[in-house]
Amino acid sequence: MSKLWQARFFTTVNQLRDLPKTQVPEIAFAGRSNAGKSTAINILTNQKGLAFASKTPGRTQHINFFSIGGAHVAMHRKDPTKVEEIRALLVDLPGYGYAEVSGDAKLHWQKLLGDYVQRRDQLAALVLIMDSRRPFTDLDVQMLEWFAPTGKPIHCILTKVDKLNRNESVNVLRQAKQILDSYVDEDGEGFPFTVQLFSALKRVGIEEANDKIIELLGLNEQDEAGQENTGDDTAAPGPNDDQSGQAD
Repeated sequence: MSKLWQARFFTTVNQLRDLPKTQVPEIAFAGRSNAGKSTAINILTNQKGLAFASKTPGRTQHINFFSIGGAHVAMHRKDPTKVEEIRALLVDLPGYGYAEVSGDAKLHWQKLLGDYVQRRDQLAALVLIMDSRRPFTDLDVQMLEWFAPTGKPIHCILTKVDKLNRNESVNVLRQAKQILDSYVDEDGEGFPFTVQLFSALKRVGIEEANDKIIELLGLNEQDEAGQENTGDDTAAPGPNDDQSGQAD
């Protein structure tokens, strides 16, 4: 079972002052509205309704946090989350690109997103969700360039590749790598940007995305450190250990 399957709702905020006071690593999911962000989060956490997609713009202007650890996995459980036992947070950022959103809301939205991705010390990495048929829109590039100066990793997930044929998939992945490789720092060094193909419908790239997110959150490193501290090198597999196969 993937560690991401432990995810459950933790809190939602609409102002930076209300961000959780936790110090655990966070990984944020960002993407244009209708790019498949909510679907990707739900399939990676093996939960149908953890992240929700709404056609009502007002419901998309909050930052939602999902905890890993600190509570029972099952979403129907009503027991409180033990904050001190949370190991990481998945962060669902507002989807951007809704034409219907008012000017004031867009400004608030933009500031909330920009300030969070640029200033949140706990943010370990960004997962940028893009429709493989329309990657790197102006808003995607804006998000990329907001976050790049932090020097932290960005993992791009190109969704809905089931809509592309094999040649189109190969080409879009190659082109995406070229675009990401074109970003360099002041010393000419490339940024830690990676990219993959993904399809929730055809279950393409799920394991690759899962492994990358676990890596970026350092959850495997935490497990290794815990085993070293206990001196137990022969611990039996537990419920948090990855197993082959995932259910819908």
